[in-house]
Amino acid sequence: MVSRAELSSLETAIRELSDRITAAADELLGTKEEAAALDLYEVERNLKTAQRRISKAASGLPVEQGKRL
Repeated sequence: MVSRAELSSLETAIRELSDRITAAADELLGTKEEAAALDLYEVERNLKTAQRRISKAASGLPVEQGKRL
């Protein structure tokens, strides 16, 4: 069964990936590859949505005894 801790780990991984994608997009902004930057910002927005949905899903799971999040 999926635990809150596992979902929290996934949420962290998505946050870190989102940060890396934003940094890449920021580097491309204002260059001839700006269209790629705009695509990357769209990916970043979708990852933020995924992060929020995972957090919501995790909040619906029971906390494992002896562990806190």
